[in-house]
Order: sequence, then structure tokens, then C-alpha cells
Amino acid sequence: MVYPQIDSVAISLGPLQIHWYGLTYLFGFVGAWLLGCIRAKCHDWTLTQVGDLLFYCSMGVIIGGRFGYIICYDLSANISQPLNIIKIWQGGMSFHGGLLGVCAAFWWFAKDTGGGLFMISDFIAPLVPIGLLTGRIGNFINNELWGKVSDVPWSMVFPNGGSLSRHPSQIYEAGLEGIILFIILWLYSSKIHPIGAVSGFFLLGYGCFRFLVEFLRIPDPQYGYLAFDWLTLGQLLSLPMVTFGIYLIGRTYHR
Repeated sequence: MVYPQIDSVAISLGPLQIHWYGLTYLFGFVGAWLLGCIRAKCHDWTLTQVGDLLFYCSMGVIIGGRFGYIICYDLSANISQPLNIIKIWQGGMSFHGGLLGVCAAFWWFAKDTGGGLFMISDFIAPLVPIGLLTGRIGNFINNELWGKVSDVPWSMVFPNGGSLSRHPSQIYEAGLEGIILFIILWLYSSKIHPIGAVSGFFLLGYGCFRFLVEFLRIPDPQYGYLAFDWLTLGQLLSLPMVTFGIYLIGRTYHR
């Protein structure tokens, strides 16, 4: 298959250019807000609380995701060219950095409202896959984070990936981390569970899906494989998520 030629600029108004990458994040936040309004009816949340929490989370995703990418994946390049830090539309966001940013947003929101930290994370966890889905579509449009060379019928020749067909790993992640994880968490959270269990299943589910897809994805060139000729930085960062997710699920049900 040939990679579809998609202009990274969605709307161009003179000097103002709106990129698809930025719009995918906007679509993710809007989708999360709409689903949050649905969940609010069953969890004694007001629409104002949903809006405030998603605002905090959006700031955490953008700031944490960008600085996570800079520190873990491209520190030297951004030190030499500091203005690149603000060029989010060119790509370069770290999920794990964004997760830390969202955790900081949870803490701030809990402090501001007096709510429980895991009660808040349980509410928001089923909404996160919507942003993961749109974000991975943004990676696909941006022609980045493609997979290893493959001859499967749906492999693609990416413009920046050479002349060989490769796994569309962005689509794999959109399906697993976005669609499948959303269905699991939405159905699971529709019933009553101990506080912290939904958050634990999110960490476990994302960590496992990301770990598996990394086997088909090209490792970051500045790091390559960290060990055993297969362990990538993405897998290394996902292991603590899986471990803490299992611990959180076990602890909540034990209590």
C-alpha cells in the first residue's frame, strides 16, 4: 500500500496555518469532554467540574508531553535550538511525560476541590483513550513513528521511511490504545468497582498494548535498542505502568 498524501496543514489563512496534528489534540479534548458529560450524570459530577478537570488535564498533557519528549527523546537538539520547544505542531509529544503532567493536574484538582486523587483518576481514565486515538492519527498524518519493514498486505511505503513497506504502527496503536482500551474501560467502569481499580486497569492496559506494539515499531534513533536487541525506551517506560497497574488492582480489591 502507498501512504496517502495528506497535507499536514489542515487550514491555511494567509500566514496563519492550522495543522492537522494540533486539530487531532483538539478533537481528543472535545471528545473527552462530551464523554465526561455523559459520565457526570452517573457519578455526581457537575459539568463545571468536568470542564475544569479537563482544562487542568489538557495543560498537563501539553506541558508534560512536550517536556517529556524534550528530556527523554530530543534534549540535545532542543538545547541547541530552544525555539523548537514551542513548535508542537511539528510533532514531538511523549505519552509518559503527558501522563506525569496529567497526574500533576489530578493532584492540583484534588487539592482545589477536596476530592480523592484516585476517585478523580477513575473518572477520567475511560476518557483518555479518545485522546490517544486522535493523537496516533495525528502521528500518521505527520508521517512519523512508523514501524519496521514488513510484507503484510496492509504495510505502507512512508515518504520519510525509505522505499520499503513498513508496518503502520501508528494505526496499530490507535486501534489498541484508542479503540480497544476505550471499550474495555468504558464497559468496566459502567459498574461499581473499588476506588482505584479503573485507574489500575488503564495503566495495565496501556502499558501492555504499548509494550506489544513497540516490537513492530522502529526504536528512537538516538537510543536504538537498550538491551537484548529488542528492548526500546517505550517498553522500558511502560514496565512501571504495568507493575503499578497490577499493584493498584490487587490493592484495591484486597482492601
